[in-house]
Amino acid sequence: MKHTGTHVNEAALTALGLEKAQLLNWNWPNASLYEEAVRRGEGKVADHGPLVVKTGQHTGRSATDKFVVRDAETENSVWWDQNVSMTPSQFDVLWGDFKSYMSDKELFVQELFGGADLDHRLPVNIITEFAWHSLFIRHLLRIPATEDLQGFMAEFTIISLPGFRADPARHGTRSETVIAVNMSQRLVLIGGTSYAGEIKKSVFSILNYLLPKKAIMPMHCSVNAGDDDSAIFFGLSGTGKTTLSANPDRTLIGDDEHGWSENGLFNFEGGCYAKMIRLSEKAEPEIYATTKMWGTVLENVVMDPDNRSLDLDDPSLAENSRGAYPLTAIPNASATGRCGHPNNIIMLTADAFGVLPPIARMSPSQAMYHFLSGYTAKVAGTEKGVTEPQATFSTCFGAPFMPRHPSEYGNLLRDLIARHDVNCWLVNTGWTGGPYGTGERMPIKATRALLAAALDGSLNSAEFRKDENFGLEVPVSVSGVDSAILDPRGTWVDKDAYDAQAAKLVKMFVDNFAKYTDHVDPDVRSAGPIAA
Repeated sequence: MKHTGTHVNEAALTALGLEKAQLLNWNWPNASLYEEAVRRGEGKVADHGPLVVKTGQHTGRSATDKFVVRDAETENSVWWDQNVSMTPSQFDVLWGDFKSYMSDKELFVQELFGGADLDHRLPVNIITEFAWHSLFIRHLLRIPATEDLQGFMAEFTIISLPGFRADPARHGTRSETVIAVNMSQRLVLIGGTSYAGEIKKSVFSILNYLLPKKAIMPMHCSVNAGDDDSAIFFGLSGTGKTTLSANPDRTLIGDDEHGWSENGLFNFEGGCYAKMIRLSEKAEPEIYATTKMWGTVLENVVMDPDNRSLDLDDPSLAENSRGAYPLTAIPNASATGRCGHPNNIIMLTADAFGVLPPIARMSPSQAMYHFLSGYTAKVAGTEKGVTEPQATFSTCFGAPFMPRHPSEYGNLLRDLIARHDVNCWLVNTGWTGGPYGTGERMPIKATRALLAAALDGSLNSAEFRKDENFGLEVPVSVSGVDSAILDPRGTWVDKDAYDAQAAKLVKMFVDNFAKYTDHVDPDVRSAGPIAA
């Protein structure tokens, strides 16, 4: 077999039974992968040097095509209400067909780490059919130092073959697309999709399965740090997680996936995978600058074929256009991807019902309740058929990536919060003065001022009142913020309408949390709102 690259891990090949692969390109650097992707016609070079690629029919994750092999390893450890099972025999047939497909293909291998914590990082092999996928994952994961490659042995292997087509009758899949995770064999097979995010999220799902057994908390969050403090930002899409954690006065540890170990917080990744659609140079200048950098991978961004300029406002290829780039592209990003234990945890929600206060302090039990709830709201017009605000609950702020039962993550988070005496805050970046369509979006200036007070510790000395609906502690006044905005009910003209809307949202929380009541302690059950 012919190999290219400076380092070839023959033991890894033997373990996977890939001796028949015709050509494996090992640990190619960025420039070589960039050049090869262009040579193959996988992408185009845009003005200033980013690589522009199209992912075809899949412009986002294929959540309904993901499977976990159900066997002795996973039977009692995976949350089967959320995860779809595949039998070991179906996986074996799929793996055999993957190897047959690979036998005459030129493939790319990257040996990388998931996790910046040197005691807990996960060595992974990423094998890809596309050169640009190999470049993408070099941006997103952590590249080993030269000395780390000596004796490198992956604990997991992820193989991405966009050209492979699954057979539902033969493989037990739903369609020709498949993401199959085998925890026993430490192997993930991705076929029938060119969307590179599947590779990144597969690493996240693996860490979400492995780390809790080591009492390490995996989190779908961003993290930043000041001179002597650090903060976690949880939040679903559209709540401001990336925007609010990007602070020129604080160091960015990472924008998406982190762990919390005995050593402190650590980024799982070595890069960012940011949304590009309607990206504003004024609002997010650091991210915008990456669209004009050599080597950035831009997925489904529209480019003028003549002058190679980008149109970030054009959603014709995808509403979910993305950019992948290393953390080194962000001026104030941490080189180590690590910081100390958090002083503050921020849970962001965009409440389109206009009920929640702009900021509220939570006890550890309340924090676990809201972590398990993972609430935000969709607004009218964002999706077909959505004509009024709709509540969205995604447990742990990332349900699709949580192999284990949510209570495992919630209990672990609650214990860590109590052990390290962390302040927890619920921040509403949604609407005030009424629901979406009547009220106004929470002023970003006020949100930033409230966050600054929480992070510098001054908010802890404020006077607090108890929220009448959720029992949270709400500040009565904060320097630099209009006190009127701190009382949601007071911002509504029609107080009876507010009360009705609040009762409606409370019931949604209670109904959603019913599925967790048998899995949490009494203090958590009593930490949420009480429906009338």
